[in-house]
Amino acid sequence: MTQLIRSVDLSSALYVVATPIGNLRDITLRALDTLTAVDVIYAEDTRQTRRLLDAYGIKTTLRTYHDHNGAQMRPVIIEALEKGERLALVSDAGTPLISDPGFKLVRDVREAGFDVVPIPGPSALTAALSAGGLPTDTFTFAGFLPVKTGQRLERLKSFADQKTTLVLYESGNRLDDTVEAIIEVFGAETELVMARELTKMFETIIHSEAGAFLSQLKEDGPPKGEIVLMVSLTGEGQVEVSEEDIDAYLIDRMANLGAKGAAAEASRKFDRPKRELYARAVSLQDKARGDNG
Repeated sequence: MTQLIRSVDLSSALYVVATPIGNLRDITLRALDTLTAVDVIYAEDTRQTRRLLDAYGIKTTLRTYHDHNGAQMRPVIIEALEKGERLALVSDAGTPLISDPGFKLVRDVREAGFDVVPIPGPSALTAALSAGGLPTDTFTFAGFLPVKTGQRLERLKSFADQKTTLVLYESGNRLDDTVEAIIEVFGAETELVMARELTKMFETIIHSEAGAFLSQLKEDGPPKGEIVLMVSLTGEGQVEVSEEDIDAYLIDRMANLGAKGAAAEASRKFDRPKRELYARAVSLQDKARGDNG
């Protein structure tokens, strides 16, 4: 593969280089040129990056840059740029800084007056969106949700009024907790897509309603590998509902949530104004009291 690599004359800068998320053949030719030409490659995990470099015969010096040593290494990197060196930053896989360490380094390098050059390429985020079958004209990337249940729910609720495809990264052992939270906030009928192990041997893409997906997940157990979870909050593809369906939905939830809580859930589910549904819920309550009186 080394014959594909060209000798290029790079200027002193920090090159932010995207690397494969699984299949090593997804590397771009420009990325190979850059990784060969720079003086030092800074990687989140040098063992992971070494496998990529070895596959293409690249001998460039490899050093670590991650959250734990970032404060110590940023001055070292800027000093190297002051000497005219050419440096590359890579993550474990995919495009650096997408839910990865590095933004402080990029900011400090720019503030010090040096160029930061993107070398685009693979990203689990865009790969999942391209094959997920959910609307992509507007999407919101939220990375990993908080570990604690209450914080996770609050984070999801912050997206409740948005018309978007919500994209999350998740691990297999936390997936069921995340889907349960999605159901609690958005409803069991919420459309979602799980993309797992993208570009690898066991690549899997599952399109389902949240409730059915959770049932299958509990039966099969937690999946292995890296997961991108996409949640449709756009309302597209939903079946038209009758006024009677909305009334039944409100009545079913008012016993536990009251008129205000039931209206809030119905607003998210049916894409109707919350004020309108609250008035409707109150009217249903008054009618029920009249019938019982």
